[in-house]
Amino acid sequence: MAIRLLAPALTAFLSLPPSQLRVNRARSPFHRQLPLQMTRGHSTKRPPHWPDNVRYIAEPQYHASVPKHIREILRPRSQSTHHQTTLQAPKHSITIQHISDPSHPAHGQYGLFATKKIPPRTLILDYIGEVHCDDRPTSDYDLSLYRSPDNISVGVDAQSVGNEARFINDYRGVKAKPNVVFQERRTDHGELRMSIWSGSEVIRKGDELLLSYGKSWWRARRDEITVDTLSELNLPTASS
Repeated sequence: MAIRLLAPALTAFLSLPPSQLRVNRARSPFHRQLPLQMTRGHSTKRPPHWPDNVRYIAEPQYHASVPKHIREILRPRSQSTHHQTTLQAPKHSITIQHISDPSHPAHGQYGLFATKKIPPRTLILDYIGEVHCDDRPTSDYDLSLYRSPDNISVGVDAQSVGNEARFINDYRGVKAKPNVVFQERRTDHGELRMSIWSGSEVIRKGDELLLSYGKSWWRARRDEITVDTLSELNLPTASS
């Protein structure tokens, strides 16, 4: 995928304030990562086209930087009261594919595509990665999950570990609008996650799943992309 950060720009289900968007290039210098701490989830067989330098996981893993009281909010001990009746897409309804269309902004890279029809407003998959509270200034896969009342910011970073959701591209330059959005949810076990849902229209077999990263994400990376690209995305250039 050409544009890698999945900033939580929600369009249909959820609106997060700008303070919750994690745009990392302007943040503090690189912070050495603490040892990883695994949750009850475990690594599983990785799907086709999965990169060798990224570990595939089916459930989040928690970094040592997440305080105990934050973990208890994200994963309540009393889990029996949380139940989901959400419509969910069939298993194996998505696949990672190489993008061969030369007009696609991510030409030569990869995207996430539907292998079956996905109804509107359907849970497709969760954004899985490492849940953390430290700064990740070099990561382009860091998604904001939660901000506590005591101003602790929690993110989900899929740069080195994650699932298929990390391959979803931005819709700009591909389609007129996104067909999937982010939405917070609690799992059957009560764990807070950010998930990907279909929008108000059916996603057909073969369609690429496309999000809106938000214009703030593009503006923060103005120095990384060309003037022509900014113009195509209807964003101001440095001289405008």
